Amino acid sequence: MTDLTLTANKANSNNLLRRDVRFLGNILGEVLVHQGGNELLNIVEKIRELSKSMRAVFLPELYDEFKQLINTLNPEIRHQVIRAFAIYFQLVNIAEQNHRIRRKRDYERSAGETVQPGSIESSILELKERKVSEEELNEILSSISLELVMTAHPTEAMRRAILDIHKRIADDVMMLDNPTLTYRERQQLRDKLLNEVITLWQTDELRDRKPTVLDEVRNGLYYFNETLFDVLPEVYQELERCLDKYYPSHQWHVPTYLRFGSWIGGDRDGNPSVVASVTKETLRMHRGLALHKYEERLKDIMRALSFSTTIVQISDELKASIEEDQKNITLRYVPTWLNDKEPYRIKLSFMLEKLRGIVDESTEGTPQRYSSVREFIDDLQVIDRSLRHHFADYAADTHIKKLIRQAELFGFHMATLDIRQHSKEHENAMTEILANMNIVEDYSTLPEEEKIELLNRLLNDPRPLTSSYVNYSESTKECLDVYHVVYEAQQEFGVNCITSYLISMAQGASDVLEVMLLSKEAGLFQKSQDGSVTCTLQAVPLFETIDDLHAAPGIMKTLFDLPIYREGVKAMNDLQEIMLGYSDSNKDGGMLTANWELQVALKSLTAVAQESGVKLKFFHGRGGALGRGGMPLNRSIMAQPPHTIGGGIKITEQGEVLSSRYSVQGIAYRSLEQATSALLQAALMARTPETKHVDPQWEQWMVTISETAQEKYQDLIFRDPDFLTYFKESTPLPEIGELNIGSRPSKRKNSDRFEDLRAIPWVFAWTQSRYLLPAWYAAGTALQSFYSNEPEKMTILKQMYENYPFFASMIDNLQMALAKADLVIAKEYAAMIKDGTIRDRIFSCIEQEYELTSNLLLEITGQQEILDNVPVIQESIKLRNPYVDPLSYMQVQLLSELRTLREEGQDDPDLLREVLLTINGIASGLRNTG
Repeated sequence: MTDLTLTANKANSNNLLRRDVRFLGNILGEVLVHQGGNELLNIVEKIRELSKSMRAVFLPELYDEFKQLINTLNPEIRHQVIRAFAIYFQLVNIAEQNHRIRRKRDYERSAGETVQPGSIESSILELKERKVSEEELNEILSSISLELVMTAHPTEAMRRAILDIHKRIADDVMMLDNPTLTYRERQQLRDKLLNEVITLWQTDELRDRKPTVLDEVRNGLYYFNETLFDVLPEVYQELERCLDKYYPSHQWHVPTYLRFGSWIGGDRDGNPSVVASVTKETLRMHRGLALHKYEERLKDIMRALSFSTTIVQISDELKASIEEDQKNITLRYVPTWLNDKEPYRIKLSFMLEKLRGIVDESTEGTPQRYSSVREFIDDLQVIDRSLRHHFADYAADTHIKKLIRQAELFGFHMATLDIRQHSKEHENAMTEILANMNIVEDYSTLPEEEKIELLNRLLNDPRPLTSSYVNYSESTKECLDVYHVVYEAQQEFGVNCITSYLISMAQGASDVLEVMLLSKEAGLFQKSQDGSVTCTLQAVPLFETIDDLHAAPGIMKTLFDLPIYREGVKAMNDLQEIMLGYSDSNKDGGMLTANWELQVALKSLTAVAQESGVKLKFFHGRGGALGRGGMPLNRSIMAQPPHTIGGGIKITEQGEVLSSRYSVQGIAYRSLEQATSALLQAALMARTPETKHVDPQWEQWMVTISETAQEKYQDLIFRDPDFLTYFKESTPLPEIGELNIGSRPSKRKNSDRFEDLRAIPWVFAWTQSRYLLPAWYAAGTALQSFYSNEPEKMTILKQMYENYPFFASMIDNLQMALAKADLVIAKEYAAMIKDGTIRDRIFSCIEQEYELTSNLLLEITGQQEILDNVPVIQESIKLRNPYVDPLSYMQVQLLSELRTLREEGQDDPDLLREVLLTINGIASGLRNTG
């Protein structure tokens, strides 16, 4: 296909996006007239036009007219105007999401044999062209691993009910591309969409209460039910198709390299609602969905596999399997159409019975239930082989092969659940337990070296430290209960249901050893008389702050040097998981320093592990926002130094990222396909020398640049006595806590200290007020300190951007943050600060840093405007801003009114509601806000 044709197709594709946006916008306009009359529509249009005009050319008289119009809106109209802009963004987001699916389909339809960049096929083709052998490819496939972990971090501002309406609208809009629709069908589709948008308008966007932990569990399982259960095996299927195409001489069955896990119901750090009983119920809910999905699939397959022995000859293996089932299993429900000439239906009936028996306590220990998912897979493989025996390969591939893969991926536990708790909780429990045993009076006051020595001795001692006859404090009892729940869960749901115990704020080797010792009390860690060690729950340190990242290599070396600890790692296949926190490191040291220190920690920890013969699996605690390490999934993978991914990667997926990536099958598939492609590329890069030379001197300069950035960042954030006042008064931080978007409190403790504020509301508040400060502040000063206006130094920075992947990724992330930030709007928020001296001084500091950073980035990249290198995103931001601006101006007005009332001891629920609606609207407009 010629470039001209491809360009024409791209232009036509963009026209379709504009068509959809215009189509949905017109429907929203009808809804506004229907619900609020022409007056509402005219006001919304007037505000929109003024906002666009101000963006085009800022004139004081336009600004005054715009502010006057907003400030004089009566509350009833203002409420509807806010909702109109917020819902408009929801509709635009749906159109853009659908357009991504359309673009992929258009590419595949028009490109013919051309392979799409970023696809699985593009990576396999590259491996083939680089003459990677089957043997080496098998090694690569066995070495790659990606686990995506859902968390309940409160960054999704929209209710499940709203997301359900979005899905229905998305499905309907996709139908607009169907060329076979008749005029009448198109009209019916339009009427249906009008009804959905009216339903959206009449559905409350705000939750009337905080979700419970189990509500959050249901929300997480929604994605497994709606998309992931089917999409994940399709990714494997595509990978095997490409392997068969380019390496046809080998019979491929790809090992499990891509799967999903969850923290929801297991993450108890700072969330008192996550207790042992909730974790147990979470696991039951996981299993319930898995069994439900398998039962649905078996019923579908039963309808399809009507093969009769009057025509085909099944395998002897299947005959024997059915005979064995008939002897041992009682069918409590026999389909009326079942007959003895249809063996597959008979076998599937027994399989359904054994699935149902799993939750029936009366069948425990009997053949009436599956004791493991392996037995279920074995039965499926018997059917698969028999189908191929009489040349029904297509039926085997269509129905059985996919279900086998689903069983391998999801087991009977659906998703592996991680446990997380703050290190201080374990220390407190250990202090009480050891005092009760008269081992040490106050363990918490011991020096770190003495703690390690004591814990090492107790781990090697087979005697228990706890007793069910001792009355422990509630907190210690709860701490111990968690380990017993994990032990019972592994017995009931399989060992893979929980394998990792994450330790927040791990600051010493003792924090990790405490978890191992508590695991020992529940039978999760055991040393036998012959010296052998069994371990089914790994203690995973989470290094979060800059100081923690510095200390991490030494902590892990201390642990690996302890024989008992090293034996525990050996029992986990010589694999140690380590989590790195992007949110708290950023909050602690700023974007540039956090990214550099994380890079250094990755390399240092990998070196320490290699010396001890241990493989590391790094768990990257990324958020959705740029200030919390947010970026597309494939870029997250490619951002890691290739030699650090040998033991696998885990990445958190949370809040609005879940809905944007996994609520629609086409988007979910593309995201996971790109992730697979990135994994293969990274694995290949780890095996081959880097194509771009990284000058060791660049890394030395990065150390200096990072140190300057940290000093500049901390001068403002930690050492300026007025900064916390500035932050609280110029952002909607206090009001975000009233949004009811998560079960977890926004602070680790009931305090106003900056250190106790969680990273999520920290970033969310700065994004709402359009500063996006955590994502860029201090970078300009740090780069300028190196540059010092010396032309040869600028040449070096340009070379680093061209040839140093880490530096290039950092600069591009800074560009994205600066493009989304808007200090003209931020100044409106700053006006809420009571003390003008504080306001002017700190805003001036922020503004100067913004200008400095912007100018340096343009010089380093050689661009005319920020994000010239990504014009699609640049254009999207420019198009969205005029629609976000009115919400920001209204939010400032509403916050000012609400805070004035509250200072006078009064309150106004309607005013608060409007504030919360603007928060939702701005979140939809800017996307990835948390």
